[in-house]
Parts: sequence; C-alpha cells; structure tokens
Amino acid sequence: MRLRLVPEETHIDFFKARKVTFGASMILMVLSLVAWMVMGLNFGIDFRGGTTIRTQSVHAVDVGAYRDALQPLNLGDVAISEVFDPTFAEDHNVAMIRIQAQEGEESVTNETIQSVETALQGVDPDIQFTSVESVGPKVSAELIRTAVLAVGISLIAIMFYIWLRFEWQFSLGAVVALFHDVILTIGIFSVLQIRFDLATIAALLTIVGYSINDTVVIFDRVRENLIKYKTKPLQDVMNLSVNETLSRTVMTSGTTLIALIALLILGGDVIRGFVFAITWGVIVGTYSSVYVAKNIVLMLGTKRDWSKPSKTEGNQYANIDN
Repeated sequence: MRLRLVPEETHIDFFKARKVTFGASMILMVLSLVAWMVMGLNFGIDFRGGTTIRTQSVHAVDVGAYRDALQPLNLGDVAISEVFDPTFAEDHNVAMIRIQAQEGEESVTNETIQSVETALQGVDPDIQFTSVESVGPKVSAELIRTAVLAVGISLIAIMFYIWLRFEWQFSLGAVVALFHDVILTIGIFSVLQIRFDLATIAALLTIVGYSINDTVVIFDRVRENLIKYKTKPLQDVMNLSVNETLSRTVMTSGTTLIALIALLILGGDVIRGFVFAITWGVIVGTYSSVYVAKNIVLMLGTKRDWSKPSKTEGNQYANIDN
C-alpha cells in the first residue's frame, strides 16, 4: 500500500474564486511594501555594519543593567536583546549585543570589546563572550548591493528561461509569482522585525528556486494538456493540470515542511531566521504557483497550437483531436 495524502483523482476548481485569491495576493503585496517602507527591516550586522557580541551566563539576563553598564562607554547605538530557545538549559542564558560601527573605524577595536566585557562583568561576573562578529560600514554597503544584484539577476535569468521553454505569458506569470513570494517574505520579516541578514538573502534565493520548480512542473503539464485537449477552455485545462500534479505538490511541500518545522523548533536561534524564511517561502511559493502564476497566464491567454519541434511529435498526441 502506498501513502496518499490526496486521492488519485481530484476535481477541485482552483479558479472558482480566482478574483478573490488573486486580489488578496495583490493586496498582501501592497501591504508588505507599505510595512517595509514604514517599519523598515531589522538589518543584521551584515548590512548595518558594526559588531555583534553573543554572551552567555548562568545568571538571568538583565537587559536594563547591561545597558546602564555600557552607557558610560559612549558606543553610540547599542541594541541588547535576550535570546530565547527551547533547547537552552535553565542555566543557559544568552544575550545578543549589537554595537554600531564606530566613526572612522572599520570595526570595533579589541580594546573596545575588552572594555565592554569588563563593564558587563561588573553586572555579572560569570558572563562570557561566546562569539564576536564585526563588519565594517564599507563592507556592509557592498553586501547590500551584492544581495540586491543577486536576487535581481536570478529573477531575470528565470524569466528568460521560462520565456524560451514556454511562452512570454508563462514567463510573466512565473516572475510575478516570484516577486509575490519575495515581497511577502520581506513583508513578514518587516512586521515581525526578524533579523534580516545574509542568511535571509540565501533563504530568498532558495525560495525563488523552490517556487519556480513547482511552477515549471505545473506549466509542463499545462502545455501537454493544451496539445491533448485542443478545444477545451484554457481555465479547464489549467484546472485539470493542477489537479493532476496536486499529489506531487502536496507530497513535495509536505515532506519539505516536516524537515523545516523540525529545524525551526529544535535548530536553535542561530539559524531560526533562515529556516523561518524558507518555511514561509515554501508555503507562499506553493500558493503562488497556482493562484498567482496561473492566474496571470489565464488573464493573458496563450496559443493553443504548440507547433515547435518536439521529440514527441508524431506519437502520443498525433491522433488526439478532442
């Protein structure tokens, strides 16, 4: 017996409320952009420049006392937050201290780090610095440019690939769906103020790859069915194609989410932002493959005569005229 999460044959009308689903997606994209502009992103040290110090102690973290101890050092913008994780033991108290890049310096000097440690030991003698990461302002600015360029080039390359493999309508639908996934991910990071760093950029690129893979699988089935059913309305062909690939979509997304949720819960705070981005991306990417990419193609229409040379020409579709 084989495990089936969906029946072998389904007849779900995915486009019954297509105006509602597509409209909701567009509204969420606008709200995400507004949240991004109004609330901004909680940039990590990679993009802001400065130094991040991770501390650990057997005593509870007192953020107010830490801040008062560092105030006389005149370090500028200092952000202190306690790190919570279900995997931590009772005596495992972790804090994250972010210090802005100092004027005229590429990073916080060793003397400054030593003075920070001395000041905090006055509050908690058992405090330890488990990691110290520094990024200069020039490097952080370069990283931002490189990150934007990486995401932009990937979207352009995907659009060109889909255009060559299918038609321009499919290419536009795929790229709009990818923009939808990326913008909604940035939006939820802005609303929840989750740290946005280089790992998040890697997650965005992973989301783009995962989403386009699911979209291309369905597009392939749509093309096959357009050849097979030459007179069936485009909406019906797309519905049939999504239903035929539904089992594969659910199994792929489901097994991926099982691993991601396990990492989200047990993986620790260091990779939590990265894992959360991919988890969210898998969900919205699966949704956009059906309710965004296919809606764009449906609105634009596409040709029904796929007369390009093909290895299958003259065999399985040769005598089908329904």
